[in-house]
Amino acid sequence: MTQPPQHPDPQSPAQPQQGLDLSAVRTQRGTAAPTTGDGADGADGALPDNAVEVPSLVFDVTEETFNDVVQLSSDVPVVIDLWADWCGPCKQLSPVLDRVVADLGGRVVLAKVDVDANPRIQQMFQVQSIPTVVAIVQGQPVPLFQGAQPEPQVRQVFDQLLQAAAQAGMTKIAVPRGQTAAEPEPAHPEALAALEAGDLDTAAEVYRKALAEAPADEDAKVGLARVGLLQRTRDLDPQAVREAAAADPRSVPAALDCADLDLAGGHVDDAFSRLLTVLTTSAGEEKETVRVRLLELFEVVGGTDPRVVKARARLMRSLF
Repeated sequence: MTQPPQHPDPQSPAQPQQGLDLSAVRTQRGTAAPTTGDGADGADGALPDNAVEVPSLVFDVTEETFNDVVQLSSDVPVVIDLWADWCGPCKQLSPVLDRVVADLGGRVVLAKVDVDANPRIQQMFQVQSIPTVVAIVQGQPVPLFQGAQPEPQVRQVFDQLLQAAAQAGMTKIAVPRGQTAAEPEPAHPEALAALEAGDLDTAAEVYRKALAEAPADEDAKVGLARVGLLQRTRDLDPQAVREAAAADPRSVPAALDCADLDLAGGHVDDAFSRLLTVLTTSAGEEKETVRVRLLELFEVVGGTDPRVVKARARLMRSLF
């Protein structure tokens, strides 16, 4: 077998200039997964190519403006909140939806429909009770849920919606008029401070504590996955790891280490392909170990990243 190409060593926590940006865990729901290579956002207030201008991330919709929402759904998923002023559960759900959409940083917009003032929209979606939340993706309606739901469950539904949108090739970000596409504020600043100081163990502990308090905290999940990658690669000898993987392509430990180095160095497809290949020659506990590592690396890159979507599909075919 041909020896895999040599990749640069992964950067230390204090030097995140190359490869995946593992030194700071940005809000997963508010930004696309990190990519490799050079890229530039718009300058002088111009929107980047992957942005679409909207009046606001949360806005009211009427029967007269509904067609605009359908058109917008070709670029970004549009969540429709069907509510009424007399509806108590609607008032409970509304601030939850607002927070979730704000955290997503433009990857989805929220259109609010007063069903009393807009009965034809209610009839269009065949709404029997409110609150009802649906989505429009590329002009097609997607039922989401009815009733006031707890915030963790709402976030889970939105994450599933974004995964479906990514599979449909939707990668644009909605930007409110007059604003530029900016990075959201990072979550868990204590963990980020520890990362900047090179203290991976403290950063990991902060994320574990956050998850213990809020198991649905996606930012903490991503942060812990990225810190785990840094912890696993910090003492590896890249040359020795790659030589071991080349000498025994079926070795699961060598493949795991090599995939970690690939991902930390920004070679996402190489990392996924390596583990998916060794998965087909593994069995029992070793196969499960490879599967779990793949899921961890998916978390590092981001569940809606097209490379993750493609690799996840290959993983499912390999398992079933």
